[in-house]
Amino acid sequence: MPQVFKVGSYWVYFWSNENEPLEPVHVHISQGSPTANATKVWITSKGKCYLCNNNSQIPEKILNNIMRVIEARSDEVILKWKNHFNIITYFC
Repeated sequence: MPQVFKVGSYWVYFWSNENEPLEPVHVHISQGSPTANATKVWITSKGKCYLCNNNSQIPEKILNNIMRVIEARSDEVILKWKNHFNIITYFC
């Protein structure tokens, strides 16, 4: 489970065993250690975030702030994804 970075007490990470075929680039977010019901955010080809689900029920204001950080660091997220999975596709 590669951790991409942390925002306060929230982890932004990938699962190493993502689905087959590999889903488009995305991150999971959870407070503290990773959980099966983490929030999922797609990264678009333009580096923007698209909320897939908020399963971990992160408060809206906090989630919006985290998504802004992810967008600001989207190049880093995409590079880490490509280095880990050796392929990159986008949701949109």
